[in-house]
Amino acid sequence: MADTGSWRRQPQGTWLRKALFQIHLWTGLGVGLYVVVISLTGSVLVYRSELRQRFDPQPRTVSVTGSRLSPDALIAATRQVFPEAEIEVWTEPDDPALAVTMSVEDRGSGRDLLLFDPYTGAYLGNSLPVGWRLTTWTLDLHDNLLGGDTGRTVNGVGALLLAVLSVTGLVIWWPGIDGWRRALVVDWRANWRRVNWSVHSAFGFWTMLFIFMWAFTGIYLAFPEPFAAVVDYLEPFEEDNFDPRTGDQILYWFSYMHFGRFSGVTKVTWATIGLVPPVMFVTGVVMWWNRVVRPWLASH
Repeated sequence: MADTGSWRRQPQGTWLRKALFQIHLWTGLGVGLYVVVISLTGSVLVYRSELRQRFDPQPRTVSVTGSRLSPDALIAATRQVFPEAEIEVWTEPDDPALAVTMSVEDRGSGRDLLLFDPYTGAYLGNSLPVGWRLTTWTLDLHDNLLGGDTGRTVNGVGALLLAVLSVTGLVIWWPGIDGWRRALVVDWRANWRRVNWSVHSAFGFWTMLFIFMWAFTGIYLAFPEPFAAVVDYLEPFEEDNFDPRTGDQILYWFSYMHFGRFSGVTKVTWATIGLVPPVMFVTGVVMWWNRVVRPWLASH
């Protein structure tokens, strides 16, 4: 009963809160930069479809002069620019006024689809606009940390730690029954350290459900097999039943919710709240510096 009373009125002195605070602190410091990267790229990728439409590749026209080069001649012309690459003709449009696309695969840099003049063999640049390639790069960074299957596994572990951060943060946020209302808002009139603390506390409380949702659905996107196994166990697959299973629909909505694929208002909300975790990281580091690092430096 005493522990319950302490938790209700002065939780800061309870052993549970102290333990969870340490977990929250060191987890946040350990994965903070990861969370910043994932959050910022996630906010951008809410508008992935719009970005792809904005930077949609367009055909490149050329001057029709003389005879078209043969496939072997095109490969030879491409090899003059990229001598160490594996090269093949990727697309050769029927329209004589359009450039051809050559596949150029270089060790270490992957495959690029590049445009060449089919009459002169001149190199005309990448077939995909910079904005398209940057959007694709950002998506790969967000999904796989630019590391393929290994990066996706690391991403799943990061999502799990983000879930730990959100849950421990909610417990730590509780200031006691006498102060919970003050902890819901930012006290802008206080000194800068108090403002920093209240931004971390209030922003964390109001966005906790979003952050936990992103973390949980991120775990699913990185490790879908255990979730699918649970669905198969609860709703065994029936070959003669073509109705969608409830579990499959839930898993579909995990992906849908993660990326905010709803209306325009929802996209703005998802993109805006996605900027909160970087704020949480910065304010958390400032608190750690003032409470731990600065006193340690002063004593040494």
